[in-house]
Amino acid sequence: MATVLYRLGRASFRRRTLVVILWLALLAALGGAAAAFMGPTASNFTMPGTESQRAIDRLKQEFPEASGATGTIVVAAPDNQQLTTPTQMAQVQALVQEANSLPGVVGALDPFQARSVSPNGQYALIQVQFAEGVDGVTDAQRQAYEDTGAAAKAAGLRVEHGGEVMNGEPEIGGSEAIGVVIALVVLIVTFGSLVAAGMTMLNALIGVGVGMAGLYALSSTIEMTSVTPVLALMLGLAVGIDYSLFITSRYREFLMDGLEPEDAAGRAVGTAGSAVVFAGATVVIALAGLAVVNIPFLALMSLAAAATVAIAVLVAITLLPALLGFVGQRVLSRRQRRAQAAGAAARPEGFGFRWARAIIRLRIPVLLVGVLGLGALAIPAADMRLALPDASHSAEGTPAREAADLITTGFGPGFNGRLALVVSSGSPEQTAKAVGDVTAAVQGTENLLAVSPPNMSRDERTALLAVIPTTGPTDEATETLVHDIRAKTARIDGADIALTGQTAVGIDVSEKLSDAMPVYLLLVVGLSVLLLMLVFRSILVPLKAALGFLLTVGSTFGLTVLAFQTGELSSLVGLDTPGPLVSFLPILLIGILFGLAMDYEVFLVSRMREDFVHGDTARQATINGMGHGGRVVTAAALIMTAVFAGFILVEDPIIKSMGFALAVGVAIDAFIVRMTIVPAVMSLLGRGAWWLPGWLQKVLPNVDIEGERLRQQLQAEPEREPERV
Repeated sequence: MATVLYRLGRASFRRRTLVVILWLALLAALGGAAAAFMGPTASNFTMPGTESQRAIDRLKQEFPEASGATGTIVVAAPDNQQLTTPTQMAQVQALVQEANSLPGVVGALDPFQARSVSPNGQYALIQVQFAEGVDGVTDAQRQAYEDTGAAAKAAGLRVEHGGEVMNGEPEIGGSEAIGVVIALVVLIVTFGSLVAAGMTMLNALIGVGVGMAGLYALSSTIEMTSVTPVLALMLGLAVGIDYSLFITSRYREFLMDGLEPEDAAGRAVGTAGSAVVFAGATVVIALAGLAVVNIPFLALMSLAAAATVAIAVLVAITLLPALLGFVGQRVLSRRQRRAQAAGAAARPEGFGFRWARAIIRLRIPVLLVGVLGLGALAIPAADMRLALPDASHSAEGTPAREAADLITTGFGPGFNGRLALVVSSGSPEQTAKAVGDVTAAVQGTENLLAVSPPNMSRDERTALLAVIPTTGPTDEATETLVHDIRAKTARIDGADIALTGQTAVGIDVSEKLSDAMPVYLLLVVGLSVLLLMLVFRSILVPLKAALGFLLTVGSTFGLTVLAFQTGELSSLVGLDTPGPLVSFLPILLIGILFGLAMDYEVFLVSRMREDFVHGDTARQATINGMGHGGRVVTAAALIMTAVFAGFILVEDPIIKSMGFALAVGVAIDAFIVRMTIVPAVMSLLGRGAWWLPGWLQKVLPNVDIEGERLRQQLQAEPEREPERV
């Protein structure tokens, strides 16, 4: 692989103008396609094969007027006043008429007729039914809905707008750009050169632009959730900068060794580029592996992110050497150019060498503190709860949060998580009988507040019953209620009965993902062992890497629970209301962190193996690997942590939790596991770290990630005339 990439790097360097033009043309073409064909993203999560999704599909088919998005307008009278007075009642009824006239609305229910007025008469709920689902409601329709009630507000009433119709795309402003700025500063400090830092950042941004443009160009033909492009942007930026950083750093090393720019670019792509390809492949495989969970929205999310990582790899091994061809020696800092001109051959040892020697000297205490410390951080993960976030966990001050808080105050938390029982049969008589049986069966269920009278379809073969819990949408008691109702209604014959609603959908999604997570974790850990065995031709190194990955995942889950679920660290992330983690976060985090953890493992340990193969002792090879790779890995981890941490500033709780978990996970894996625990373990293992049974030596192919065959080939070739830059 190193030889092929070496030739690719030299070819890209030599034909740099053509390569840059091709990438810019691709960016322009995809950008135009994105502008022409960009479609809306979905804000809901579908789960084929679950009872909640079966009920939703049944409503669309048999009861379409009740299958669209719903809105809830909450009206509150001033303190010590009631909405049941003639004056206030007239204001509420005028608001109902206003809602009925909105574009896209099927109907709005009078709260006095629907009996949705609080016992004290101070609060009322106006249920608004839209014709289209959440993703079919236009921005203009949503804005018109939110603008209703101006007259009622002028009369002294408080009016808030909530319901699932308010579930829009997360707003991504400029706050996450702070991470990019920090990344640029880290690049400048690491390289000591504005040219090198700017070129590396430009290379990454072009890759991100291509990936995001391609994703949006396809958004009109594939249904992707609103989180999908955000995740792709996170990963594309982080790995794009890191991969370019690794190759540029190796290019500078070869220049300082006296190689001509073209040959240095080829060797950089052949060696560091091999590690980039392998690291990118692990991320892609881990993300693509999420498709085995058989959850459409998660599979699409992971495949989109995998595609942006693949593009980042292609950009790093083709566009980057082309850009290096334009800057040549200017990629070096002024100090390095002066040293090169003065003929300084030896470079002073950096902090990485001193760090490695200190870790090896204190390896037993380091291992104990590192492993026990990460194990302690993982303890809170045992209480991790998963759910889809509801409006009560939105940022304070948002319309959805204001409405949810007002509903809780006036009616109780259960009204924010209404469930819906869908009863359907072949005849009106059967449906009517089943409705009676269902109502009788669920009465008296613990945590059940009320079951509404049935709302019948036009042919009266399908009935919709609202079920109101006593507890909030993400409470454990509500989850228990869902299971209890399903168990009781499953015993009723003669009709198709299914429980749905946003809360039920969230429970189904969470349970299916929780069941799939152990299987996926085993798949990822097994994959890491096999891949690293292939790369490092060792048994113990892959096992050590897998155990380190488990420490990273466990401690990351624990800290994320403390920040977002239990609330001990919520002030650090600007979270208003703690709650369960979003359902797909843990399994997605496993896939992403696996790939990123293998990045740093490969870049550090491949240099250790390279020096060990060339005759260094196991201890000295460990020191060399840390000395040569420590600075670059530190910079890469800081960059990736900064990019992910920038998304913590986004108000959307899903994006915020993803940014936090990824930032913490990368920091723990890079600085504690790879930079600290790994050299300690490698020094303990000594030569045994590189042991591989003879029969396995013959079976495993040699991927030559260290570039050994490339080095031998170059030494055997006659001197070629280099291209002057």
